[in-house]
Amino acid sequence: MTFKLPTLPYSVDALASNGMCQETLELHHGKHHQAYVTALNGFVESKPELAGKTLEEIITFSHANPELAPVFNNAGQHWNHGIFWKSLSPKGGQLPGTLEKKIVEDFGSVDAFKTAFKQAAATQFGSGWAWLVLGKDGKLQVTKTPNGGNPLAEDQGRALLGLDVWEHSYYLDFRNRRPDYISNFLDKLANYEFAEEMLKSA
Repeated sequence: MTFKLPTLPYSVDALASNGMCQETLELHHGKHHQAYVTALNGFVESKPELAGKTLEEIITFSHANPELAPVFNNAGQHWNHGIFWKSLSPKGGQLPGTLEKKIVEDFGSVDAFKTAFKQAAATQFGSGWAWLVLGKDGKLQVTKTPNGGNPLAEDQGRALLGLDVWEHSYYLDFRNRRPDYISNFLDKLANYEFAEEMLKSA
């Protein structure tokens, strides 16, 4: 199976007025994400045990296997970025009713959810991700994972939103101000409609 770089669901300049410039998207999507896809395809070609496996199967197969750590890192990053691009929207920041109701039910308030998400994203040491997840208990949770880790590999539940906190995600727009990047995501970029669709289909 050959993996491909997904097409962005918006133009590369569509998020500029919301705090993510065209150059950031071009470099992040066209260079960083493409590099993960290229490396993953190289591993699939060279390792017979990966032949015919889906991306999700490769992630679970290679997770926690030190010998397959490079495979996991690139497969995980490909999966993570697939969620990330869908977690962004030019019309982001607006909570639809069903998701808002669920957030208030499980976190107590929208502000409490945002505080939890900001805490997770800001305290992920080094590179990694922050997630809004529908846990196996049916409740929404905020989690974080290092490097190429994700809720799929950690069996945390269904990922509804993912935020990349690797520095290349925000340096051109926010320099080293990760907290500002996180707040901007939650208030202006987060595609809560996508999260609600994922919630409803769970």
